[in-house]
Amino acid sequence: MPYQADASRYEAMHYRRCGRSGLLLPALSLGLWHNFGDVDALDNQRKLLRRSFDLGIIHFDLANNYGPPPGSAERNFGRLMREDFLPYRDELIISTKAGYPMWPGPHGQGGSRKSLLASLDQSLSRMGLEYVDIFYSHCVDPDTPPEETAGALVSAVEQGKALYVGISSYSAPRTREIVGLLRERGVPCLIHQPSYNLFNRWVEEKLLDTLQAEGMGCIAFTPLAQGLLTDKYLEGVPESARINQPGGGSLRPEHLSDDNLARARALNAIARRRGQSLAQMALAWLLRDSRVTSVLLGASRVEQLEDNVAALDNLAFCAEELAEIDSHSVFDAGINLWGKSSDL
Repeated sequence: MPYQADASRYEAMHYRRCGRSGLLLPALSLGLWHNFGDVDALDNQRKLLRRSFDLGIIHFDLANNYGPPPGSAERNFGRLMREDFLPYRDELIISTKAGYPMWPGPHGQGGSRKSLLASLDQSLSRMGLEYVDIFYSHCVDPDTPPEETAGALVSAVEQGKALYVGISSYSAPRTREIVGLLRERGVPCLIHQPSYNLFNRWVEEKLLDTLQAEGMGCIAFTPLAQGLLTDKYLEGVPESARINQPGGGSLRPEHLSDDNLARARALNAIARRRGQSLAQMALAWLLRDSRVTSVLLGASRVEQLEDNVAALDNLAFCAEELAEIDSHSVFDAGINLWGKSSDL
């Protein structure tokens, strides 16, 4: 039976303006980093995308190397786009990225003009799209002049292959640099995608202020610290956990240290007093800051997705709660594996 989106899909979701642009993003977006590769059931991917859109999540975030194998998330999304979402294309915000290793040879990664524009063409082909709404430089390439990376992003817009451009995991100084280079060419930098959660608060030192000053949006990835900020690991590591699955290397055993788990249990107690799950509180905590435009969810089950979206029912924090949360969260959990910029 052909998919028909829920007519009430825009009633409950919150939408926030992305920096000083005209673009609105949902407070919660869906990331396809995990659970959308060839190792994952296509039927479950379909259920996740359909339910997300029915809940008002209009932003689907991808990258060239998402899978596994790399490229398969875009290819699977492209199939579901054709079969389910083509009538809704103008309602959707679809983003992709390039920069991390994707194909063999010296130009299969990095921020060169060759790498970025070739990758974008490949991404559009895999997804069957004429354009993406946002194209990101996925990471800093220290061996490519920033003028070249900026020029490639400008070309993506000028060629009609991207409506907006963004960056991910850039430090505050590097952000100011590439924003200036893009502005000189008449293309604003729409958004920054950093890792940000209660165990990885590096963006608070300088980056959030920089984004506000430059008129950019912020969309946080790894908001739940790859599952550490959920109840999944509070009593041990379940057999079905991502850490035990193909492509689950973004969460590693050292993340599950005694200190991190003790902090997670203390935060869970605060969440319970608020009438929320730990995951819901962690998402609400990120959205407390108006500089955060959206938060990227990762979900393997529809029920998990629905539980996360319920975080929007309680976004208010009192000063006492914030102080207690601060006492159990950390600027950096001690392991630089969650996307923290390496050139602060």
